[in-house]
Amino acid sequence: MKIALIDSGNGLLAAAAAVRRLRPDADLVLSSDPASMPWGPRTPEDLTRHALACARAAAAHRPDALIVACNTASVHALEAIRAELEPGLPVIGTVPAIKPAAADGGPVAIWATPATTGSPYQRGLIRDFAAGVEVTEVPCPGLADAVEHADADAIAAAVRAAAANTPADVRGLVLGCTHYELVAERIRAAVAEIQTPGAPPVELYGSATAVATQALRRAGTEPDPGAAPTGRVTVLLTGREGELGAASLGYAEGRSLGAVSAARS
Repeated sequence: MKIALIDSGNGLLAAAAAVRRLRPDADLVLSSDPASMPWGPRTPEDLTRHALACARAAAAHRPDALIVACNTASVHALEAIRAELEPGLPVIGTVPAIKPAAADGGPVAIWATPATTGSPYQRGLIRDFAAGVEVTEVPCPGLADAVEHADADAIAAAVRAAAANTPADVRGLVLGCTHYELVAERIRAAVAEIQTPGAPPVELYGSATAVATQALRRAGTEPDPGAAPTGRVTVLLTGREGELGAASLGYAEGRSLGAVSAARS
């Protein structure tokens, strides 16, 4: 079994690590294009062109399912990728976890890129899944780029700025960009500092595990965390086989996948 993932860069690491946890025997194909990152500021047409290139490179390795591990690409390019690759290859998009966050009652904050914050897409998810729940949309300029480059100072500054715009009574926080899941604990700590004294710890809602589970289902299998860790990792950088870079290896998710990739070679 083989699961492929695409993103501009490190945003695919969280979902890839989730697949690895759920099925240690699954082969992974990580297809990214770091030189084109970030995708958010690009036009929908340009973004779709880059996402399709990553998807085609991954599809050439004949995976059983493909995860678009990027919220922005899922908004703008998912339809085009599915039109080209399905039904032969199931394609799974990434949706912010607004529904489960709202189900817990709120108040909810959604941290997302400036391009996604306030977009018709995100507002539609709020309307459909969070009616009657207090929701605050929080743009996080520079955070995805800082995470991509594992720039600790820039990450800290971007997280502090977003936390300052987050209501003190928030109970649920949706990580609306796959890059943010790599610094979830730093986000949790920053939000804890602005929370109302005595409030319960904020609950973070990411998409990685849900997306990984859906990809396995679409591939015709089920999670089996106890399977032998025989899965191999192939890294594609702009379509060519390579290795995870130093920034990727700065995260636990990247190190776990990098060790498998190194063992393969």
